[in-house]
Amino acid sequence: MSGHSKWATIKRAKGANDAKRGAIFTRLGREITIAAREGGGNPDSNFRLRLVMDKARAANMPKDNVERAIARATGAGGDAATFEEATYEVYLPHKVPAMIQVLTDNKNRTVADLRKTVTRAGGQFEGAAVAWQFSRKGVLVIERNAKVNADDVFETALEAGADDIDISDDAVEITTSPEAFRDVREALTKKKYEFASAELAMVPSSYTELDKDKAEQVLGVIDSLEEMDDVQQVYHSLQMDSVAA
Repeated sequence: MSGHSKWATIKRAKGANDAKRGAIFTRLGREITIAAREGGGNPDSNFRLRLVMDKARAANMPKDNVERAIARATGAGGDAATFEEATYEVYLPHKVPAMIQVLTDNKNRTVADLRKTVTRAGGQFEGAAVAWQFSRKGVLVIERNAKVNADDVFETALEAGADDIDISDDAVEITTSPEAFRDVREALTKKKYEFASAELAMVPSSYTELDKDKAEQVLGVIDSLEEMDDVQQVYHSLQMDSVAA
């Protein structure tokens, strides 16, 4: 997987302050609600819910928040979920393609906020067609430590159907087809490996390398987008390894 982009993103997110952590909890809560609404509130039979609950656990989201989000899916908490999912294709500054996934109860408000943030920074909102530069893939990241045998991770993931495995000094990144994602995840879980991240994501076919100043400008826009309550994910092609954490 080119660029170790996901692991670099994870390391950068670990430095999130309390304000950003609150926004993360808001996004996770909405995602839990949508997953529970679509597949029920039992993570044993709802794989999407299990994945987002794992993300919530990794983010240290309080258990009460998780339970309230599941309750909202059926209106048990007094307000049934009314969020809609949407994806917007944009060019960030310096022609960096990105796909922004949102969960919103007001699309007009969300579009206005996204357009303002992207265009004011010199990006392109309307008319951007970038989806062809991304593919839906499973992406799993395991942080390396004394308990992680990288060779064993490699063999286990490969036997379970992984497409690509990238081993660096501090992480193992595994890329799968959407169809093989669940099998690879479960095979590694049986070996007691813990994931820094495990998700179905939009992965760029190539990465965009910029000098440090331009890359920091793009990251500033990404940060602004990710701070919006309605934004769930910003998938982009910026090469993260060259940017200081």
